[in-house]
Amino acid sequence: MVECVPNFSEGRNVATVDSLERAIASVPGTVVLHRTSDVDHNRSVITFAGQAASVAESAFRAAAAAQQLIDLRSHSGVHPRVGALDVLPFVPLEDSTLEDCIELTHRTGERIWRELGIPVYFYEAAARRPDRCKLEDVRRGQFEELRKLAMVDESKMPDVGGPGLHPSAGAVIAGARKFLIAFNINLRTEDLDVAKEFARRIRASNGGLPAVKALGLALSSRHLVQVSMNLTDFEQTGLDTVFETVARLAAERGVEIEESELIGLLPRQAIEQAAAGFLKLGIFETQRVVENRLETLRMRRA
Repeated sequence: MVECVPNFSEGRNVATVDSLERAIASVPGTVVLHRTSDVDHNRSVITFAGQAASVAESAFRAAAAAQQLIDLRSHSGVHPRVGALDVLPFVPLEDSTLEDCIELTHRTGERIWRELGIPVYFYEAAARRPDRCKLEDVRRGQFEELRKLAMVDESKMPDVGGPGLHPSAGAVIAGARKFLIAFNINLRTEDLDVAKEFARRIRASNGGLPAVKALGLALSSRHLVQVSMNLTDFEQTGLDTVFETVARLAAERGVEIEESELIGLLPRQAIEQAAAGFLKLGIFETQRVVENRLETLRMRRA
């Protein structure tokens, strides 16, 4: 079993996102698990899973549908993006491995270029060069700048295809990684500098919380600002730690938290860990959750 979590550069046109979901679900053996869209980000995330072959075919059909339906030349949103199908991560489930997902990423990326003419960058565990392990490094400059630089700068050229980006679909950034939790905290203010300050103080690259990436973004339609985060290793830094840290920073600035948002899915362990952290449980183990205990006993009897 493999999970795939494609991010598409469309979050406003419901009919378009419906079509993307149908393309993914059209493959026998693929199950769509979740879908979320955001109008300010102008971005949608559709989570699906299945056996490797089915997931690879769904990912390819998603890229083909995005190419037909999304034109980056007329796209705008607060979230960084390089492609119509912007990010295409594969995540191992059950008995699959990260190595399996690396092979799947490379095979799918090669096919996207060969059959659709969309170039591909590889990131995280599937990166073919060390300066492309981090997604933010690959996507720096976004579609508008990268399509120019890729033509003249070898360091910006895609791993597969190119050198130029597709004129309307841009490029796909495909990767293999462990579970990532996309978690946002919305602040009751329109001062974007506040969100940017909080993001700067908590992200790992600035000496903040380990395994946390963060951006400060404006949510104009809601008259809020957002600390948009990726938790790349929730066992190092959990949801409770992130929330409590942002809440403390907000209190220092006299800003209220409007709400938090979970984008896509998260492992059961992450929410259990967060609950234990919030409740200050000194001793906690997953088998203290009755459903987990019953599942364990059923498996032993089976």
